[in-house]
Amino acid sequence: MSGSVLVTGGAGFIGSALAHRLVTAGYDVAVMDVLHPQVHTGHQAIDLPSSARLFTGDVTHAPDCDAVLRLFRPSQIVHLAAETGTAQSLSHATRHGSVNVVGTTQLLDALSRATHVPDQLVLASSRAVYGEGAWQSGAQIFYPRPRSHAQLQAGAWDPVGPTGDAAVPLPSCAGRTEPRPTNIYAATKLAQEHLLAAWAAAHDTSLSVLRLQNVYGPGQSLTNSYTGIVTLFARLAREQRPLEVYEDGQIVRDFVYIDDVVEALFATIDRPAVEPRLLDIGSGVPTTIHELAHNIATLCEAPEPTVVAKFRDGDVRAAKCDIEAAKAELEWRPTWALEKGLLALLDWIGEQHELPSGATDHGPR
Repeated sequence: MSGSVLVTGGAGFIGSALAHRLVTAGYDVAVMDVLHPQVHTGHQAIDLPSSARLFTGDVTHAPDCDAVLRLFRPSQIVHLAAETGTAQSLSHATRHGSVNVVGTTQLLDALSRATHVPDQLVLASSRAVYGEGAWQSGAQIFYPRPRSHAQLQAGAWDPVGPTGDAAVPLPSCAGRTEPRPTNIYAATKLAQEHLLAAWAAAHDTSLSVLRLQNVYGPGQSLTNSYTGIVTLFARLAREQRPLEVYEDGQIVRDFVYIDDVVEALFATIDRPAVEPRLLDIGSGVPTTIHELAHNIATLCEAPEPTVVAKFRDGDVRAAKCDIEAAKAELEWRPTWALEKGLLALLDWIGEQHELPSGATDHGPR
């Protein structure tokens, strides 16, 4: 065996794909997951390798964490368990704080009670921690304030420079771009990073934090309305329904295919950190929401997208990243172009027995 890995939230979209990759490589894998109905419904079966042990448990519940560590003492832990809805976090702040922050501290306390220090902790963090990120106006680099509700209502989509001049967003880069969360979900993800860093330093163990961009692909929930804009658009376009694009359509995101994310996580596990590492994981290619919608509609021969002046509070205007550090540190690089990934996602959706409808959170992730 190459070692043992516990994946919290491991029955979800990313976790189940990672479990298959680890088992194939010879790792002993256990999964802890609460199987929340927002993610796990009757529409999709749990897809885990037969050799992976599934512990149904809640990371916010100390006895559940203790029970898992009594039965499985992993050499590494990949912490994926989290609430992920950006807009939802503004109205369900306690739930996000409980799962993302308290769930992390419960896991750490359980490790302390079990007197078990893994060789490495791996956190799937989020590009959301950067907030609006760094922008440039002329020669000046600045960090815009979060866009207010009044600003969005007025259709003032882009931040402006300190002197009122036009500005452009810069790619986020860990170690260079300051994290400045603009919503509660993002704040809880940054808190996770700080909590794990403190615990790892005190226990002389390795920590790897991967800030993931917008992940999409086969296996993503078709019923969770907070999952992601790519799956939502793909479902609607296959049903020949028009796609609504928020703001002016020029929101920017970095869409990264599930297999590329799994390979980054696998490389992190297979090449444990010597020093604490913080890396950005994405495709490295920025795409506007209108471009995304147009591409999906074209592939499905669906109606052209419609730009609507709707918005989501807490959303950021542009999210793209510099992946050079991850490529060098992990000897990894993304291999899935957006069109190839969209075709694979659309094919997978077509293979599902039922196409649920009724998603409500239509904004970008």
